[in-house]
Amino acid sequence: MHSEDITGFLTEFTTVLAQRLSAAEATIDCAVNLLRQHKAATVASSSARAVALDETQNRLRDGPCLSAIRQHTVVRVGDVATDTRWPGYLPAAAAQGIGSIVGVPFDLGEEARAGLNVYSDRAHDFDPETIATIEHEVALASSALRLAVRLARHQENEADLQAALASRTTIDLAVGIIMGQNRCPQEEAIEILKAVSSHRNIKLRQVASDLVATVGRGPAATHFGH
Repeated sequence: MHSEDITGFLTEFTTVLAQRLSAAEATIDCAVNLLRQHKAATVASSSARAVALDETQNRLRDGPCLSAIRQHTVVRVGDVATDTRWPGYLPAAAAQGIGSIVGVPFDLGEEARAGLNVYSDRAHDFDPETIATIEHEVALASSALRLAVRLARHQENEADLQAALASRTTIDLAVGIIMGQNRCPQEEAIEILKAVSSHRNIKLRQVASDLVATVGRGPAATHFGH
């Protein structure tokens, strides 16, 4: 499953859940926050307002959802206007018409850290039954998301491995070319390649790739000598 598939899955999840939770007297918005290497990013949402609310939280690096992710517990803000936690974030949420918020962490094990932000434009929303429903839906989504993240990471690792192998082959070819040009042993050819890389301030694999490409077009234009 590619990253596009994960995003599509989460977008559908947030959209369907927001519609399910919304009522005549309240509008619900949902967004999924991913925390990676201490940086948060919104990866899916049910509305533009949810994205704006999440981005404000991410910019401030603190808020209900981020606390839920870090503490791995459900966080509820009953009344955004009177809650004194997150003084930088809650006034901004209130200014966008939000009355209450719930943050619920995904259970992704060691794969990743993520959380669901659920926003309501009505204060004192999200009773225990509603929170239990949200937790249940997040638990179901966690299983699919955990597998998706694992598959995506496997594909990334495989791609990195393929790139490394391709780079290694190119370097080996370049070393062979230098050995032939200079009639020198492998160790000396490697040192020559490293010296050119350092002198030109270009990555070793790029120097090797340039040399192989040049030789492939005909007689080498550049002689890698001592």
